[in-house]
Amino acid sequence: MVSLIHKYLRSGILNHGMFDASNEGTPQGGPLSPLLSNIMLNELDKELTRRGHLFVRYADDSMIFCRSKSAAKQTKESITRFIEGKLHLRVNKEKTIVSYANGVKYLGYSFYNSKGKFELCVHPKSKAKMKSRLKDLTGRSNGMGYERRKQKLKEYIRGWIGYYHLANMKRLLVETDEWLRRRIRMCIWKSWKNSKTRISNLIRCGIPKRNACEWGYTRLGTGILLTVG
Repeated sequence: MVSLIHKYLRSGILNHGMFDASNEGTPQGGPLSPLLSNIMLNELDKELTRRGHLFVRYADDSMIFCRSKSAAKQTKESITRFIEGKLHLRVNKEKTIVSYANGVKYLGYSFYNSKGKFELCVHPKSKAKMKSRLKDLTGRSNGMGYERRKQKLKEYIRGWIGYYHLANMKRLLVETDEWLRRRIRMCIWKSWKNSKTRISNLIRCGIPKRNACEWGYTRLGTGILLTVG
């Protein structure tokens, strides 16, 4: 294991096709970072446990829970001294903050207070990122065919739900589903390029012929889809 870590640290990186030697640290987001974090911060876990703190850590990202703001400030100072003094690691002062749990982002999740009990929810930035990705996948001019678009949506949605399944997000999912269905309808409507195709397919979907003709010849674009079940 030590030999593999040594080889990783000395492997260097490719920068625009050119080799750069590694003299210090690991590349941001590299596969070695989580392993080294768990090795180096194992002592931090032991120290926090010894002090009786409630905490959670994933790789180098940690949260320590305290009962008051003053206690949190004291803990921040003492733990920073421990990390920098005993473990000889540098603490990022900008990212190390004292804050209330409400609204804090941790691994894409956030927290909210429900009747005196904190629950998990999806952080607003994570919601925005998800919606932006779905918008890209359902863009009417992204060149994707129907089958490829369906597969990409299936993969992304399944992965996203799998990651955030611990959060309370029923309302978010209902609203996103309604919005996404409209986006998909617009994609399908655009793929039915001429009026005859639209009328024929609307009838196949169970729309009365009179309505199908009215909507098939409309010049209102995708706005008509809001009335289609």
